[in-house]
Amino acid sequence: MSSAEEILAALDAQQRAAAEALAGPVCILAGAGTGKTRTVTHRIAYGIATGRYAGPRTMALTFTTRAAGELRQRLRALGAGEVQARTFHSAALAQLSYFWPRVIGGAPPRIVDSKAGLIADAAAEAGLRADAAAVRDLAAEIEWRKVSDLSIEEWAAAGRPVSGATVGQVAAVQRAYEELKDERRQMDLEDVLLATAGMIAAEPGVARAVREQYRTFVVDEYQDVSPIQHRLLRLWLGERRDLCVVGDVNQTIYSFAGASAAHLLGFEREFPGAEVVRLERSHRSAQPILDLANRLAAGRPGALRLVGAEDREPSADAPSVAVHDSDPAEAAALAAAVRADLDAGVAPQRVAVLVRLGAQVPAVEAALRGAGVPVSVRGDARFFQQPHVREAIVHLVASRRTASPADPAAVTVRGVLAGLGWSPEPPAASGPALDRWTALDALHRLAVEAGPAPFARFVGELLERQAANDDPVAGAVAISTIHAAKGLEWDSVHVVGLSEGLLPIVHATQPQEIEEERRLLYVAITRARRRLRLSRARRGPGGAEREPSRFLAELGL
Repeated sequence: MSSAEEILAALDAQQRAAAEALAGPVCILAGAGTGKTRTVTHRIAYGIATGRYAGPRTMALTFTTRAAGELRQRLRALGAGEVQARTFHSAALAQLSYFWPRVIGGAPPRIVDSKAGLIADAAAEAGLRADAAAVRDLAAEIEWRKVSDLSIEEWAAAGRPVSGATVGQVAAVQRAYEELKDERRQMDLEDVLLATAGMIAAEPGVARAVREQYRTFVVDEYQDVSPIQHRLLRLWLGERRDLCVVGDVNQTIYSFAGASAAHLLGFEREFPGAEVVRLERSHRSAQPILDLANRLAAGRPGALRLVGAEDREPSADAPSVAVHDSDPAEAAALAAAVRADLDAGVAPQRVAVLVRLGAQVPAVEAALRGAGVPVSVRGDARFFQQPHVREAIVHLVASRRTASPADPAAVTVRGVLAGLGWSPEPPAASGPALDRWTALDALHRLAVEAGPAPFARFVGELLERQAANDDPVAGAVAISTIHAAKGLEWDSVHVVGLSEGLLPIVHATQPQEIEEERRLLYVAITRARRRLRLSRARRGPGGAEREPSRFLAELGL
């Protein structure tokens, strides 16, 4: 365990102030690139080093298995490996699995892999014909209702018709869905949160046990907390105030999934006397990029004003917007610009192309591949699910029995991968051969990044990443939707499709929907470290005129 002073020495002045604020409730408003995860993990480690926190009684909560895995790795490196770092769902499921047999008896209901079959059966029972698209829309509505902590009656009062069905018909489908689940002894993921909250609220013994086990809570990405997650958190806390939340209102981009920044904005009202610390010094982006982000967010509730840290990357040049005649022309110019990045020495994995819609990806991917650019599409088959990656991991695990304990990870990994056809240089041809090399090279780079770490430890951590779906960065240019890019960063970022109907999206008509689109562009802008390029096309399919995105005028571009 690092000493308390050693832990603080790794932080800048703002981060240090946040880490030293150990007496809850504490709200850390952390802008993009300000070192949020570093601050959170060092704060927890500092609390343990000073005796203020007990590791096994501290819970760090986040929203994805990848983020939880990163928290665990960083905490372990700081000597705080006993801290529980989990997603809300994981923490709730662990408690439900433990208390259900003791309170209700027997095993808890089985969690369904997919709602589709149940919803199709429920729609049939309710007399509603539902094709695949309607089933998908109904599933989204059921999930939204549950994470919003609404009963079916409360949902119906809000009036949200779905896929041409009336509010009454959708309510009938939801009732049939719940009845079918009960009959089949099944639960969905949202039920895990609802059932855990219900059990703690109804059973004083369960509430006492949970509150005795966990005394301190830290919640990352607090702007993404949904109403049911917020209720569950309050039940975990009880009357205590040992809570630290971290978030950025400007990065609230999951309202469609029930996320609400109201909990972050209202934290001081909910917890009178709370300490608020602001992190506004960005260690990621060059100042011209930060200036652009600040202009976009100016005047919004809870907006932070980002300034560049001394250790940030210098700007390659000022952000710009390029205008092209058509989508194909935009894609061709994009490919040329990305090719120029690579020719200038920027590593492929340090370049990203961001789009608003998944439907934009195929044209972008085709243009980049046509220019000989290696690409990785975020949201494709998960890295650890690829057959050649699974094969490599099998060989790496087997090699633990014969590898020398003194050999650093990179030496042994390089030998194993070479036996599978990997070489230091990529193949000349594109296509499957390059994709396979890119994946194996990602494993090699992980080993290099591990430094002198023993091979056995590296393989253990690799298996942990596999279990958590914590994909490494591939040695290729990333193509990603803006939603999937949140939390990531690249040296050079290209954002395409800055036109009305794309960003903001065509169905964003209400003021709150336009604000969500604004925040999406803010997230896209703040992914860039040194270079930011925006582009749009004057005409869409069929030659239809497209207006420039309203946000471009606000940015002065």
